[in-house]
Amino acid sequence: MLNEMLLGGATAIVSGVVGFLVSKKLTAANFDIYLEQARAKAATIENEAQTLLERAHLKSREIELEAKKQYESAKEKAKRDMSQREDELIRREQSFKRYKQEQEQKLQNKQAMLKSKKLNLERNERSLESLRKKYERKLGEALHSVEHSAGMTQEEAKALLLQNIEEKARGEIAHVVRRYENEARQEGQRKANFILAQATSRFAGEFASERLTNLVHLDNDELKGRIIGKEGRNIKALETLLGVDIIIDDTPNAILVSSFNLYRRAIATKTLQLLIEDGRIQPARIEEIFAKVTDEFEAGILHEGEEIVADLDIGVMHPELMKLIGKLRYRASYGQNALAHTLEVAHLAGIMAAEMGGDPILAKRAGLLHDIGKALTHEHDGNHVDLGADICSRYNEHEVVINAIYAHHSHQEIMSVECGAVCAADALSAARPGARREVLESFLKRVTEIEDIASAQTGVKQAYAINAGREVRVIVNATLVNDDEAVLMAREIAKEIEEKVQYPGEIKVNVIRESRAVEFAK
Repeated sequence: MLNEMLLGGATAIVSGVVGFLVSKKLTAANFDIYLEQARAKAATIENEAQTLLERAHLKSREIELEAKKQYESAKEKAKRDMSQREDELIRREQSFKRYKQEQEQKLQNKQAMLKSKKLNLERNERSLESLRKKYERKLGEALHSVEHSAGMTQEEAKALLLQNIEEKARGEIAHVVRRYENEARQEGQRKANFILAQATSRFAGEFASERLTNLVHLDNDELKGRIIGKEGRNIKALETLLGVDIIIDDTPNAILVSSFNLYRRAIATKTLQLLIEDGRIQPARIEEIFAKVTDEFEAGILHEGEEIVADLDIGVMHPELMKLIGKLRYRASYGQNALAHTLEVAHLAGIMAAEMGGDPILAKRAGLLHDIGKALTHEHDGNHVDLGADICSRYNEHEVVINAIYAHHSHQEIMSVECGAVCAADALSAARPGARREVLESFLKRVTEIEDIASAQTGVKQAYAINAGREVRVIVNATLVNDDEAVLMAREIAKEIEEKVQYPGEIKVNVIRESRAVEFAK
């Protein structure tokens, strides 16, 4: 058994060795085949490379010949161009030499001519000097004869002659001055119309008229009794605290809040609406709601003022001024909302100032603050002009702003382009059809009363109200009223108007006394 196993193992080993040798032989044979194939491919590639190289050499020689040919052609062309330029330069040089010779000849001729003229001038000067001396001598003799015959010295005669010439020329000068004044006035009118047209066409602001009452809606008429309260305690507390008149009548589901103060009326309206929503209408609750609404309104007007200043882009402004700007929403003049009027003036003034070469930002700032005093008239004595100028001076506003506040009511002269733009914009905004309104009957009655008071004074020839009743002009007889009496008359008329006439703002009394001397040349 062992022998069989050994024999089988030896047979396997011999078979493995024989297989290995055979495999190695076959591998060597395949390698030789692959090697031959590789050598054949290499020879083919080498032949192809040689062929490509030869073709490249041929192509390079062709390119070289072509480049050489182009170079020779360019070289010949450059030579021809150079030759032509040299010929052109030679021609120009010859032409310049001829021109130079001609100019030198002309210059020599001119010098000779100038020399001749100089000699002639010298001879003429000597002749003129001789004639001048002769003229002065003759003039002296003539003047001596005139002085002797007229009985006047030379200085006296000269003064008389100058006086006659001055009187004669004065009329001509006045005529020229009037003509230029008329032309300047017409040109100024055209320019003003153009600026106004530009401003109004580029800004079209809305305006809102203000009423004197607000309507508060009620869900049912039973709430009227609760608002009145027991023995009228609630409505008394409301009117005392809110500072308005609360009108409760037969109008269904509504009550009226009446007051000339728009700000106070708005607070009262909001307070009543919140009380009605809450349902608890009693004095303590009224005070609580009123305090809350007042705080909200104060914060709201400051926020609105800040937004307006930011939108106009006019720089930094004191918070108190911004608060007053926001408060203008609750002020009105002849039915025109003060804030809407102020914003309109600011925009128009900025446009006009830009057209006239001024500072549009400063003009908008002055326009925004020109009526700022109207936000203070309900709490302080005095007119809105003085109040506005005082508050703006306190917070160091620009002098143009102060001038605009005074000048837009003719309290000062206009000192700048920006101030003029504000005054024009103010008049334009107030004069727009529909911008301001007033009951015609009351307006006519007030104007008539003012004119009657002025006309009743002794020595008054004529009295008429102007500027929407804000000014009365009184023309007196100069022979009956002297200057001192005119001052006293103005004061008396103003005092009587204060006592008898109801009017907003202030009324300017202007007494005019004029003395004329008239004579006719026949």
